[in-house]
Amino acid sequence: MRRARKKCTAIILAAGQGKRMGGKVQKQYLELLGHPILYYSLAAFQDSPLIDSMLLVTGAAEIPYVQQEIVEKYHFSKVRAVVEGGAERFASVWKGLQALENEMTEEEKDGYVFIHDGVRPFVHEEILSRAFDAVKQYHACVVGMPSKDTVKLADEEGFVAVTPARSLVWSIQTPQVFDFRLAYQAYAQLERSGRSDVTDDAMIVEAFTETKVRLVEGSYENIKITTPEDLKIAEAFLKRR
Repeated sequence: MRRARKKCTAIILAAGQGKRMGGKVQKQYLELLGHPILYYSLAAFQDSPLIDSMLLVTGAAEIPYVQQEIVEKYHFSKVRAVVEGGAERFASVWKGLQALENEMTEEEKDGYVFIHDGVRPFVHEEILSRAFDAVKQYHACVVGMPSKDTVKLADEEGFVAVTPARSLVWSIQTPQVFDFRLAYQAYAQLERSGRSDVTDDAMIVEAFTETKVRLVEGSYENIKITTPEDLKIAEAFLKRR
């Protein structure tokens, strides 16, 4: 008998303030060719046959707007809840994991969690499929791409300390995908540790578990929209599609 596929739940992060964008509207709600940026990220997970449900994390004040003007308006039926995020990205992920843990079935907890930035609108099914294949084998994986540029690590005085081999340097993207229980346990340990110097989910799994994180090819178009320049690039990508 063929084994059933493990459940896949996505946490979509949309609680950022978007200060580098410079406008009054948070970047995840800016329009990109007629739709909010967040729409495109949610649509990719909604349309994926791999994803069973989504949890959307946003600012407390934006929850009614997101529920009515994005989730309900565009019929994102996989969104199981919209919950309040935290002051930092890792705090928002932890709130999302806690919300899921409180309402998930045991079957869902035995599955996988895809953690994705809502302002990466160009994630697509091939990326999700590659990440799914990797997490099944390695339990933890992150999407990224080999760096196109030579990277320098600086010392505290602003001088070059080391130049890592470019062939070993990756620019990390999302989704970052883990066994749900592994991610939850790693974040719980982070909470107990009091550390706040973490910048992505993989770093937390690396720091608080023995699990190695597999790198998975994403796409050079899987950009994070952070600045006005990024918005122009995103418009060009969409028009080309």
